[in-house]
Amino acid sequence: MLIHRRRFLQVGSLASASLMLPKFLKAMEQGNFVPPGNKVLVVVQLSGGNDGLNTVVPYRNDIYYKLRPQLGIRRNDALALNDELGIHPALKTFKSLYDDGSLGVLNNVGYPNPDRSHFRSMDIWQSASDSKDYWGTGWLGRFLDAQCKGCDKPTQALEIDDTLSLALKGNDVKGLALTDPQRLYGASNDRYFRDLLAKQQHDDEHHNVDYLYKTMAETISSAGYIQQQFKTYKSKESYPNTELGKNMKTIAELIMTDINTSVYYVSHGSFDTHVGQQNQQQRLFSQLSDALAPFVADLKKNHRFEDVLVMTFSEFGRRVAQNASGGTDHGTANNMFLVGGGLKEKGILNDGPNLTDLKDGDLQFKVDFKSVYATLLKKWLGADDAAILQQSYEHLSFI
Repeated sequence: MLIHRRRFLQVGSLASASLMLPKFLKAMEQGNFVPPGNKVLVVVQLSGGNDGLNTVVPYRNDIYYKLRPQLGIRRNDALALNDELGIHPALKTFKSLYDDGSLGVLNNVGYPNPDRSHFRSMDIWQSASDSKDYWGTGWLGRFLDAQCKGCDKPTQALEIDDTLSLALKGNDVKGLALTDPQRLYGASNDRYFRDLLAKQQHDDEHHNVDYLYKTMAETISSAGYIQQQFKTYKSKESYPNTELGKNMKTIAELIMTDINTSVYYVSHGSFDTHVGQQNQQQRLFSQLSDALAPFVADLKKNHRFEDVLVMTFSEFGRRVAQNASGGTDHGTANNMFLVGGGLKEKGILNDGPNLTDLKDGDLQFKVDFKSVYATLLKKWLGADDAAILQQSYEHLSFI
């Protein structure tokens, strides 16, 4: 084939220039560029009150094995983090993240005057209220109020679920709950809703009706925006075919677009293990570990791991002693995991549980969970934490 010299030089120049393009321009070519510094928080709620003592295991502590003769994680099975603490054997991904310097473990997290009711304690964690107060808004909902008033697309916080948690409900702005962006788009664009919206009549005497129309219009608009963003990136990682695996894949695919979402919220459980705890916790931890592995791989391959922080929490821990049914009952303080490439402090961030200083058979909290929230709001999301939490709390140094 005859190629003219001038044409050859043109093509050659383009090819050379292409090879010299910086990585971020190459990424733009592929349509999946996300600017660095776009911070994202992923909250993983371990519903049902996960047993923290069998999560981060004091595998050298004789009191632990005395109080849990059948339920304690055997010393040789715990994945050692240091000489005192190990991790549940099903949490292999967390062990790898620990070895990789991408995991922070915060022990003894709780709040004063703890409540053992699932519903009440979850409300306290989600609203960030004191245990004596009842608040109707969530800590991330108030973040939305502060950051997103007047936003044209109210998609700054998404919950991958059928219903929206209190945590994402603000006074003026609320997050959006969905399980599948494509399904949300299809449902919200149903002809019935569009016809209904077209017939809207403003009536000052019926503010509640106007509010519903406003919510409907925002949902339709948001669904279109999410769906447009969602189809720009498809993960090549192999996620497990579990509910959490599917949800983490959805979150990863949205994070890899330039969607304006800065908070994702997902739940996993139930960890309410009064009976037959070992098998249930093993199964749920395996699902958690298996879902997180491809999620982290996705983030790393797309240069997003430095800007995404995963936080796990549960509404309370379990009592230190096992019960007569092979399980544990509702307790108090618990541990939290922090996962990400942007952690300034890694590994075990504070002392492990003190089993010689129990209160009525329960662990005593040393870190108020609202200090964790204050740290995330201030240092990660760039928000006014004191205004959102309605009180100043100590900032921690893990970020």
